[in-house]
Amino acid sequence: MPRIAAPTLSSPSSPASPASSASSSSPIPRVADRDRRRTSASVILRSVLEHGPVARSTIARLTGLSPASVTDYCARFTARGLIREAAAPRQSGGVGRPHVPVDLDDSRFVVGGVHVAVPHTTVALLDLRGRVVAERELKHSGATDPYGPYGVLARAAEGLAALLDQAPGSRPLGVGFAAGGWVDRDSGTVVEHPLLGWREVPVREVLGAHTGLPVHVDGHARALVNAERLFGRARGSGSMLHLFVGNVVDAAFATHDEVHHGPRSQAGAIAHLPVPGGTESCTCGRVGCLQVELSERTLCRRARAAGVVDGTNPVHVVRAAADGDPVAARLLTERARTTGRAVGLLLDVLNPETVVVTEIGVLRREDCLGALRDAVGSERAAAVVPSSFPDSVLAVAGGSVALDVLYRDPLGASSSAPPEAI
Repeated sequence: MPRIAAPTLSSPSSPASPASSASSSSPIPRVADRDRRRTSASVILRSVLEHGPVARSTIARLTGLSPASVTDYCARFTARGLIREAAAPRQSGGVGRPHVPVDLDDSRFVVGGVHVAVPHTTVALLDLRGRVVAERELKHSGATDPYGPYGVLARAAEGLAALLDQAPGSRPLGVGFAAGGWVDRDSGTVVEHPLLGWREVPVREVLGAHTGLPVHVDGHARALVNAERLFGRARGSGSMLHLFVGNVVDAAFATHDEVHHGPRSQAGAIAHLPVPGGTESCTCGRVGCLQVELSERTLCRRARAAGVVDGTNPVHVVRAAADGDPVAARLLTERARTTGRAVGLLLDVLNPETVVVTEIGVLRREDCLGALRDAVGSERAAAVVPSSFPDSVLAVAGGSVALDVLYRDPLGASSSAPPEAI
């Protein structure tokens, strides 16, 4: 089994401040100082991500931190290979010290991304800007896979190792894992994924053992909220709802950059939300549950019954519509319209500033986006946008779990960066 070598560099030491020395007898001030330093590092690196190339003085103005503090953190980021000077020094008004802009260094490090869907696993490498460097799809048999969840995860680790072999010079900082169903971020466990037949699968432990890297785990709707706030068009929204419509249907909600997880990460489970006018029978015994109405399995079954396709791949339905099949187009717009009714219900409850929808028709066709917005209603339609990552949404979901950790705690997440990369 290929094993990805673990990084080994320890973080640069810094002298303890008088405040931290004075409070050594009490853990509370130490925790507060550590949280404050983590927050400062996070806002500075995100400012570089969003505004770079950017002068340190501009970062200080944008963040409200002192110029000395910004300079100190930028020096630490440079030492770790996270940022670099972007150009030759630029003189400011002909006097004073030159302004040296800094920018994200996206040439050294990558994160691995793993997303397990019902029919396949997506493995990918992402750079620090959330861009997909390499991607591969690995087929599996879902609930009937003979190797079970542990075999699926082992093959995902092998796939990541193969991608890294094809990207010489790229150094992995960690691995992000995302999936639908009930995924507990804190324990790193897929608690329950009925369509995959997974229960209490210790993903963090298994992938960590195969890769030797830090592994971070979350649900894919929450992962895509973080991707949008870091790299997508919804960056800067005060509150955001993400609705994921695939074989699994779930949602995530965030305010002020904080995604709501709930006890044991159960927030966002909307599979059995009733849909007005629904006709599909659900395994729970009711009719018209959101997931069974909108599932890609349902879409493909209806397309087969109508003679549009003969398989189970929803991409084929989209292709048939693009080729002029009116029945395929109708099936897709009807699904988008039902998705819009679900969005309307969630808007009534949560009232987010922005709603991001990941649904194959909405991502590919203007008529589907229009049907979705019509169902939402003209007053709120402008707040609803498709995913920023239509060509790589599953890869981005996996990788963004790890990138979110990096941007929340840059010094902690990069403290084991390999020395040969610097």
